[in-house]
Amino acid sequence: MNDHRAVVVGGGLAGVTAALELAGAGLDVTLLEGRPRLGGLAFSFKRGDLTVDNGQHVYMRCCTAYRWFLDRIGGTALAPLQDRLDVPVLDVAHPQGPRLGRLRRAALPVPLHLAGSLARYPHLSLAERAAVGRAALALRRLDPADPALDGVDFATWLGRHGQSARTVEALWDLVGIATLNATAGHCSLGLAAMVFKTGLLSEPGAADIGWARVPLGDLHDTLARKALDAAGVRTAVRTRVTGISRTPDGDWQVGTEGESLTAGTVVLAVPQREAHGLLPHGALDDRDKLLDIGTAPILNVHVVYDRKVLRQPFFAALGSPVQWVFDRTDASGLTDGGQYLALSQSAAQADIDEPVQVLRRKYLPELERLLPAARGAKVRDFFVTRERTATFAPTPGVGRLRPAARTDAPGLYLAGSWTATGWPATMESAVRSGLGAAHAALAVLGRPRENRLQEAA
Repeated sequence: MNDHRAVVVGGGLAGVTAALELAGAGLDVTLLEGRPRLGGLAFSFKRGDLTVDNGQHVYMRCCTAYRWFLDRIGGTALAPLQDRLDVPVLDVAHPQGPRLGRLRRAALPVPLHLAGSLARYPHLSLAERAAVGRAALALRRLDPADPALDGVDFATWLGRHGQSARTVEALWDLVGIATLNATAGHCSLGLAAMVFKTGLLSEPGAADIGWARVPLGDLHDTLARKALDAAGVRTAVRTRVTGISRTPDGDWQVGTEGESLTAGTVVLAVPQREAHGLLPHGALDDRDKLLDIGTAPILNVHVVYDRKVLRQPFFAALGSPVQWVFDRTDASGLTDGGQYLALSQSAAQADIDEPVQVLRRKYLPELERLLPAARGAKVRDFFVTRERTATFAPTPGVGRLRPAARTDAPGLYLAGSWTATGWPATMESAVRSGLGAAHAALAVLGRPRENRLQEAA
C-alpha cells in the first residue's frame, strides 16, 4: 500500500489547498492540472500590455478559510480588506434623478452595526427600511443547516416577511446576486440564510470586503506554485487525467496521457461533471446526482477609457443592467493616464451568449448614465470574458445533491466549491472543500494535522 503517497487532480483553489494540507502532514503529493496554470476559474491572462483577470473576485472578512489560504501562500498583503464595510450604491432610475447611497457599518455590536446605514439608505422608503430590520431579525433565527430550508426559495421567504419587490431589488438581490450568483427567486433559502447570517449578522466586521490589488494569477498561480514547491509538492500542469482505477494491491492508479501514478489517497478537485466522468463505479451511492447540480454563468465586461471616469474603487448600481463596477487600472498595469473598469455581471443568463457588439451597445451607454465623466471619454478597448459554468446554481434542493468529501471508495475524496461545504460557490467554499478532503484523508490515515480552521469555524 502507498499510504504515504497522494495525488490531487485539479489545480484550482480546492486542489491547491488539499495538496498543501496533505503535504504539510508528511505525504508525498503530486498535483495534476490540465490547464497550463493554477487557479481554476480565478485566473489572469495578458491582453496586449494589460494583465486581465477573467472576472472580479472578492471575499469578506468572514471568509476565514480563504484568508488562511492567502496567508499560507504569502498573499495577504496583496488582497487587503476594507477597514470597514463601505459599499457605494448608485440608483440612476430614481424619480428625482441619480441618487447615491451607501451600505456601511459602524463600530457597534450586531445588529446595531448596520442600523444607522439602513436608516439613511435612500433607495428604500421608511416603511421598507423598517421591514428590512424585522426580516433581518427573523433571518438571524434561522439555522442554515436545517434541511427544510434547502427546499424553499429565498424570494418566497422574503415575501412572507414583508419585503417589497423594491426592497428585494435594492438590498437583498444587490448582495445576493453577487454572492450567490442567483436572484432570490432562484436561490435556496438555506444558502441565502448562510450568506446573510454569516456575512451581515454574525460579527460587526464580517462583511468587510477584500479583493486583490494585483492580478489574480499573481496569487493563485505564481504564489501558489511557490508554496507548493516549498511544501515539496510535485506540480504538473498541462496534464490531463484520463482515468482512475484500483490496483490489485488496493491502491489507486491515476492515468494521464503521459504517465500512470499510484497512490493510496486521491483527491478529485475538479468540477462536478468532470468528477462524474472520473469517479469509478461504486464510489458514490448515486453518482448521477452530480449531473443534477446545475451551473450558472458570470459575464465580465471590460472597458478601457482614455481618462479617469471613476474616482472610487468600486460601486454597485440600481436601475441599470450594470451590477458592480470595479477600477482595475493599477492591478492591470495600465500607467498611461487611462482607466480600466471591469463590470461584474452575475446571474448573466440573458447576456452570456450575446455578441460583443451587442454588449457594447448595451453597456457603454449605461456607464455614461452612471458616470457623467465617461460621456466625453474615448473608449480605447472593450472586450468581455465569459464563464458559462462559473458556479453551481444555488437552486432550491441543491443541498441534497452536494456530496461530502469522503466517497464510498476508501482513499478517494472529493473537493470543489460544489461539494457539501454549506457555502455557495465562492473562493471560501473552494478552500474549505480542499481542507475538508485533506482532513478526511488524514483522519483515515491516522496522520496529525496542523490546520484547525474548520473546527474553529
